[in-house]
Amino acid sequence: MGPQGVQPLLLLLLDCWASVSAQTRATPPVPTESLNSTEAARTTPRPALSPRPFGTPKAPVPTSGPRPTPVTDVAALCVCDLTPAQCDVNCCCDPDCSSTDVSVFSACSVPVVMGDSQFCSQKAAIYSLNFTANPPQRIFRLVDQINPSIFCVHITNYKPALSFINPEVPDENNFDKLMKTSDGFSFSSESEISFSTQSDTLAPAKYKYGAPLQTSDSFLRFPSPLTSSLCTDNNPAAFLVNQAVKCTRRINLEQCEEIEALGMAYYSSPKILRVPGLRTEAEIPVTVQSILVQSLNKTLTRLEDMVGLNQTLVEAGDVKICTNVVLEVKYSITYTDAGEVAQAGLALLLGTVSRAVVALEQKFEIHFIQQNTKPVPLSGNPGYVVGLPLAAGFRPQKGSGIIQTMNRFGQLTILRSLAEQDCFAVEGIRAPVLFGYDMQSGCKLRLPKAMTCQFAVRRVKSLLQGQGFPDYVAPFGNSQARDVLDWVPVHFITQASHMKDSCQLPVALVIEVKWTKYGSLLNPQAKVVNVTASFLSSSFPETNSGSE
Repeated sequence: MGPQGVQPLLLLLLDCWASVSAQTRATPPVPTESLNSTEAARTTPRPALSPRPFGTPKAPVPTSGPRPTPVTDVAALCVCDLTPAQCDVNCCCDPDCSSTDVSVFSACSVPVVMGDSQFCSQKAAIYSLNFTANPPQRIFRLVDQINPSIFCVHITNYKPALSFINPEVPDENNFDKLMKTSDGFSFSSESEISFSTQSDTLAPAKYKYGAPLQTSDSFLRFPSPLTSSLCTDNNPAAFLVNQAVKCTRRINLEQCEEIEALGMAYYSSPKILRVPGLRTEAEIPVTVQSILVQSLNKTLTRLEDMVGLNQTLVEAGDVKICTNVVLEVKYSITYTDAGEVAQAGLALLLGTVSRAVVALEQKFEIHFIQQNTKPVPLSGNPGYVVGLPLAAGFRPQKGSGIIQTMNRFGQLTILRSLAEQDCFAVEGIRAPVLFGYDMQSGCKLRLPKAMTCQFAVRRVKSLLQGQGFPDYVAPFGNSQARDVLDWVPVHFITQASHMKDSCQLPVALVIEVKWTKYGSLLNPQAKVVNVTASFLSSSFPETNSGSE
């Protein structure tokens, strides 16, 4: 139960071939079907002891002292509570769910919450529903979970083993020691430091995460399903909460013109307040950016005229249809780093309804984009996810941040193998280094007889590294470019052959990425801790005959 070992990820390129190797070991899950649930007052049964030979000393019996307080309070842990300040459907441990919400639950999505199953005895929170009551009620029990296996942890007397090792924080006692083992520290100049002398009461109004987007008359409505698949229109859009939902409406075709939620004006007419609470501030109108019309045969047509279209009941012979019905709504909200709404865009998909009584499905999406920035996909949050590319970048000068390309699949790459097997023919064709994947690639190098060794070295090194080999690799999948001291530098090593007085031609690139598990044992995160790029060189070949 000590700290987890560092595990390597190796990339190798021999005779201009490369490989990436990773060793990932997952702890096999412990089955929980065999665990017995007992009341908290009962004692833990002990396994029967085999008779010992006569004359042998008696084994010491462990003293039954008080057990330490569990690190994880399972009664306060709720893994299905994914929506802040809102009730998650069928999440029986969600504190935001009232008795009215629970009365319409169909089952508990997470019936049992427990800690590490390797313990001989531990607390378990059990949630269930009592459907015999009117209305149905939520039932919560805290019991002792007994592990019948003889290979279990009886007592946790070494608390540091319950978590991975935390990094050492500098203080007045260990600063000199850390200074010697570190590459140095970066301090900001006094001109870059600003001190706020105003009190919190004078801080300007701004939106905070999860706060409803306010409009001139109420709030921006974002229809979504609540306890069933039917749309609930009184759900507010929350600031910085990206959502994508589907819900249905049961409509009568004769009344389609009277239902506001079917017309585009219902979604384009609200005006969002730039900051909450201050209605005297400028209001941000919702701008219609695109309108697509879907016909009965599913063909799509883009409308150039963005003038509002109302749903209309049309008679075609004996058949009645309702046109310009909203099928999809996509909001794009642009905000500033000060917590203000800057712009609001809207994209609509309109369609036609032809049946008299129909359950119409609608889709709603809302995305938030920070002003003057372009979103870059993450490779994990926070730890790396297997199969996603390693995040890497450059630091052009000391004191600056990390610069990354917008293409995350082009930040750390290796040579890509092709059928031609000609190194110079495939130059520039790269493959991304993916976390947790072993990779190998290569090609054949043909050197003309007239090519000098120094020129060949530059060409081959450029071939192995690619254009712009990074200097730093992000420790986590969501590391910020401004946190330079957290990034892992790439260490370059050159290994030459033992022959002297000869030009050394690089024929291999070895990239070794070491990572470890970080954080809690219940939810460890993959963290990169060291990156090494090694060039393996060989003597420059001499051509006795032929042109290459």
